[in-house]
Amino acid sequence: MKKEIHPLYHVVDVHMTDGTIFKTRSCYKADKMVLEIDSKSHPFFTGKQVLVDTAGRVDRFNKRFERTKVIQENRSKK
Repeated sequence: MKKEIHPLYHVVDVHMTDGTIFKTRSCYKADKMVLEIDSKSHPFFTGKQVLVDTAGRVDRFNKRFERTKVIQENRSKK
């Protein structure tokens, strides 16, 4: 094997979102990896859906759509 072409493969502490810590080997640059989301907190794995403000988005879309209708009606009247 050629020397000095391979990344540093070392032990890394992985900090999960629930506070658990485990050690693994990785090419990650730091000695500590803090996860923002993992299988214990992700909605896909937990089965819990996070409700997004879809009603607000729909209302904004409808308001914009109404404005375009008004503009088109004004153009057709002229």
